[in-house]
Amino acid sequence: MQSEHTQNYSVDGKTVEIDIYRTEDSGWILEIVDENNNSTLWEDEFEKDNDALVEALDALKEEGIDNFIEPAK
Repeated sequence: MQSEHTQNYSVDGKTVEIDIYRTEDSGWILEIVDENNNSTLWEDEFEKDNDALVEALDALKEEGIDNFIEPAK
């Protein structure tokens, strides 16, 4: 199930997707996917999808969007 908080995040012409989803047997899963389809997946699950969104936005602001973009494979 996809969260309503899944969204694109852009800075300086660079964009990543904040992907928040869950299965029937899991908490909310957070993944940031870059334009080359590389992803950063959080190991811990979240009780609320909004908590995952806050974590993603904090990480992007603190670490910078470039830390979540990798070269094409």
